[in-house]
Amino acid sequence: MNFFFIPIAIISGVSALLAAALIFAERVISNYGEVIVNINDSEKEFTVRGGASLLETLTDQKIFIPSACGGRGTCGYCKVKVKDGAGPLLPTEEPYMNAEERAAGIRLSCQVKLRNNLKIEIPAELLSIRQYVCTCETIVDYTYDIKQFRLMIPEGQEMKYTPGQYVQVLAPQYEKSTEEVYRAYSISSDPADKKAIELIVRRVPDGICTTYLFDYLKEGQSLNINGPYGHFYLRETNVPIIFIAGGSGIAPIKCILHHMRNRRNPRKAIFFFGVRTTRDLFLVEEMKRFESGLPDFKFIPVLSQPEPTVNWRGTTGWVTTAAEEYLKNQTDAGTYEGYLCGSPGMIESSIKVLTGFGIPDDKIYYDKFS
Repeated sequence: MNFFFIPIAIISGVSALLAAALIFAERVISNYGEVIVNINDSEKEFTVRGGASLLETLTDQKIFIPSACGGRGTCGYCKVKVKDGAGPLLPTEEPYMNAEERAAGIRLSCQVKLRNNLKIEIPAELLSIRQYVCTCETIVDYTYDIKQFRLMIPEGQEMKYTPGQYVQVLAPQYEKSTEEVYRAYSISSDPADKKAIELIVRRVPDGICTTYLFDYLKEGQSLNINGPYGHFYLRETNVPIIFIAGGSGIAPIKCILHHMRNRRNPRKAIFFFGVRTTRDLFLVEEMKRFESGLPDFKFIPVLSQPEPTVNWRGTTGWVTTAAEEYLKNQTDAGTYEGYLCGSPGMIESSIKVLTGFGIPDDKIYYDKFS
């Protein structure tokens, strides 16, 4: 039996040596020297050692670019305009760029390596993004894999955000991660509460950040966040609203509903919330309070796989099917605005349903999980 493991050990050792060699080559042999990064035509400029990604470098300079995947090139959020010095578009970037963006020099900052001097453009509001060292006041279990984290903003500071936006949370180095990573989570709290923000987080198996939040972060400990980010927010119109979300995608919708109640917004609105079973259902009582506090709001929980042993009398099936059945009975279906939050598959299915009823693409807003 020992002879069987010898080749495996040799292969593992060779793989480890190759990986180490690649890291050494990138950091030592491929020495790009000092690189100048010029932002917005010299509005800001700094000099750093080359070799790191543009996203990592900007973060080190306290310039925070949205990124929901931790720099893995899978979310497509960290776009910046590179005017000079980035080289050709990489295959890892192509799926996230349309023809207009390619022509304009838009790049994924996590995929651009600093090998030459760079000239870039980023939206002015990102230069004002701030970092906050918050205190975790409470952690609430909603389901077996979803928790709410209430984070106190440092005294004397305030985070000014638009309901529907998100923040980036920094998971520090810990025993299951050798590096710091950022992950994006939507704000779910009442925007009238200026002292804290709340995040609703679903555990991702082996996820670096969710493992830290669920298993290591304790009440009373500090947590670094930055923000706010995003363009998912309620537009100021009078047309009816259809919300569709799944799981922790309820977070920005909840924040928007708080905002609507605070402003006594009279708009007609319906919220289809999809989960698998009753074990996955949460915030039902909170939604009932919104039904009481808003003049024309309805909450529809939808279970795709209700347990046979549970006497579920509510809506079953796919959440998008429930929304479709509702719109069939609305003579003004094409006038609705759609607000969607959840997995890419759910978002795409929801858009197909809404556009099928004549709702224009530019009236459908979404926050897509990566």
